[in-house]
Amino acid sequence: MSDPFKQATDNRKVLTADESAEGRLDAWITAKLGEEFSRSRVKSLIKEGAVLLNGAAMTDPHRKVRAGESFEITLPPPEDPTPKGEDIPLDVLYEDDDLIVISKPAGLVVHPAAGNWTGTLVNALIHHCGESLSGIGGVRRPGIVHRLDKDTTGVMVVAKNDIAHRHLSQQFADHGRTTPLERAYRAIVWGRPRALTGTIDAPLGRSVGDRTKRAVKRDDNPDADEAITHYEVLERFHEAPDATALASLIDCHLETGRTHQIRVHMAHIGHPLLGDTVYGAGFKTKANLLPDEARKLVSRFPRQALHAYLLQFEHPRTGEVMHFEAPLPEDMEKLAEALRNG
Repeated sequence: MSDPFKQATDNRKVLTADESAEGRLDAWITAKLGEEFSRSRVKSLIKEGAVLLNGAAMTDPHRKVRAGESFEITLPPPEDPTPKGEDIPLDVLYEDDDLIVISKPAGLVVHPAAGNWTGTLVNALIHHCGESLSGIGGVRRPGIVHRLDKDTTGVMVVAKNDIAHRHLSQQFADHGRTTPLERAYRAIVWGRPRALTGTIDAPLGRSVGDRTKRAVKRDDNPDADEAITHYEVLERFHEAPDATALASLIDCHLETGRTHQIRVHMAHIGHPLLGDTVYGAGFKTKANLLPDEARKLVSRFPRQALHAYLLQFEHPRTGEVMHFEAPLPEDMEKLAEALRNG
């Protein structure tokens, strides 16, 4: 069988579909390229006109591939996988020879990945900590033992040597069942959960329609990971006589730490986070029920209203229980105030 790849130029490849070729153009090209490019990156290349058929750009990622077709693909130059230090300000809460604790701002990606090779927390940490982070936990995510979403704010701990990385990673993997590890968040959600305190025990896995998203799964699904969130309603905004509310400030304690866990769990029980365009887009029109000033602020709020305000863990060297808290960031304070007074 002939090799489906034929090198055309230094940055181009010709990919020919054989008799077994089938499916969408983006999925087929991704499979042929292997791990070199993600599906989302291939999709972007197609939309940018980087894939040609008989000299014409194929800009529809959904187009079906037919046997015998040869696609010429212009590939971008490879990225250097080793992140470089960048002088990005850090809000340092604590630091010693073993670890650093920071309060992450909104908009800061934790580690380099496709589409975000620079300007990440890892780039900032390499600049701040120097060579001490080199290679700990992997080239692209040195020192990282847990993460927060790009637009989630709050407390994070990062290891500065192998011993600290191993010890902290074990605590996060154990989810605090046998260690002092504790993580708590503040969130502003639409509505008010029926019970003022409760536990959401709903396994999570990748969404079938979009692999960047997470979804609640059945227990017997092979993709399902245990996910448990404990919540408490702290404050209700625009509460009606029947005890309903337009929005609520809640406290969430994680018993597990899955990707997007709080966002998916709260949406699952009908109370998605304000500003969450991924899991709560259908609730955006609820802002129209607010008075003018509050409505404007809520409508313009640029991120999910989620803040990791508390982190507790055992120090990997001394065994001391370390406890850190970060107050609500200014944007969430203003949002709560607008809901409170609007």
